[in-house]
Amino acid sequence: MVAPEVARLLAEAGIGRRRVRSVVGLLADGPHTLASLVEASGVDRRTVQTVLAALGDDLVETSGERLRIAPSRVDAYRSMSEARAWPYGRWLAGREDLVDRMAERIAGAPAARQALDHVSATAATAALRALWLDATYDLAGARVLCVGDHDLTSLALADVNPAVEIAVVDVDDDILGYIDEVGRGSIRCRWTDLRFGLPDSLRGWGELVFTDPPYTPDGVSLFLARGLQGLGGAESARLVLAYGYGEQPALGLKVQQAVTGLGLAYEAVLPGFNRYHGAQAIGSTSDLSVLRPTAGALRRRESPKVNIYTHGSQSVESEAGPDWPSTEDYQRVTLPDVLGGGDPPAALGRLADASVAIDLRADPGSWLLRVLLGVTAERMALLVPNNHPDIVDEASQRALSDVVSAKYRLRYRRSTPGPRYAVVEAQRAQAASPVRDVLDRAHGKVANTWREALVRAAGGTKNEARERIRELARRPDLLDERLLALPRSAIAALVAEIAASAG
Repeated sequence: MVAPEVARLLAEAGIGRRRVRSVVGLLADGPHTLASLVEASGVDRRTVQTVLAALGDDLVETSGERLRIAPSRVDAYRSMSEARAWPYGRWLAGREDLVDRMAERIAGAPAARQALDHVSATAATAALRALWLDATYDLAGARVLCVGDHDLTSLALADVNPAVEIAVVDVDDDILGYIDEVGRGSIRCRWTDLRFGLPDSLRGWGELVFTDPPYTPDGVSLFLARGLQGLGGAESARLVLAYGYGEQPALGLKVQQAVTGLGLAYEAVLPGFNRYHGAQAIGSTSDLSVLRPTAGALRRRESPKVNIYTHGSQSVESEAGPDWPSTEDYQRVTLPDVLGGGDPPAALGRLADASVAIDLRADPGSWLLRVLLGVTAERMALLVPNNHPDIVDEASQRALSDVVSAKYRLRYRRSTPGPRYAVVEAQRAQAASPVRDVLDRAHGKVANTWREALVRAAGGTKNEARERIRELARRPDLLDERLLALPRSAIAALVAEIAASAG
């Protein structure tokens, strides 16, 4: 006979009894940690904890916080246990090579960042997404846009169907650099903060969008809105969304209302499609939803939302910081003007002799460089978190200074105006150079700004400058993009090439 509390749970669970049985089945088969129970069962953490409490003395602890049903009690539970198999595992039959390759890539990828709500999908999930997308849609020659890609879905899809054109937009420079390196330049990696817009080059570019966004209603809404901006007008256009709400139907309803409010219709939902290392609140699993734009959806535009995450300074519950700067000597510049992904407002070009202050307290780590590139002023004061990755140590400070040294001389004032913040002071570099010319026009296409900088510096014709660029540019595919939209690693490489071209 099972413990009375377990019997009560089963009676109360109704048609959801299999969720309880799956947890019990795993514990009857062998020891598990709380995390492994959640991941293996697909049952949310709270429910798993309730089952563990109900088992009471029938549960024993083994080494390393691992739990299992006492051997003397296993037979009593085995008859009612029911481990639930992942229903989509059959798609992976014969593709163990792809799963193994994705496991290696995920292991070598930059660390997940809690402040960006990063939770890694399993290698099997990344492989499954690619196989399912390729089997469901005719992707040869098609364009697929990944709106955020910490899970490396783009790399799996490129393996499954090399004929697909793939682009990734993300705010995380480390992820973009990693995908660019592993994909050997075959995937179009572009930087953007979706709160401020897509790069111009990707607006209306795609035929299919894939996204696994932050699971706040604002996060889902924003990622889908930018996905809509990235779609062309074809009737076949689709958005594929990974999203789960576990045992929180009220949250799920808010997200679904946000989805339909964008003019998107649900075409299909595959429950429990995605599995994760983490996300225990939703059972380390989420659904895969296929969304079809209605006629008016592709014309919609979404206002930027600054706080869309669940953790850190950009979370929906983050607090305001100090009133800064207190002096009126500085002109203010808004982030959407600098980071919007399109042509900057005319006022941004009239700051050459000005002193500018910009509040970057919510910087996810990649704004600081882009603001230094995107704003040309006599001097700037930039307020950042004191643990900003570009200022935490001497090596980080030197790396940032090296990229922008032709444009600005930087001074780092840690713990100012308080222990949680720092101020980066930028003073205009006086010496003219082709690198400074290109950095001054970071909103322009690299090919154009580099060519014109060479003509100004060395004279000669535009054709001669183009030939010089062709000789030195290792990545011609990047030259038609705005400098601000490139991954940081690509920007640093281009700065070195531009400096060499002037020699």
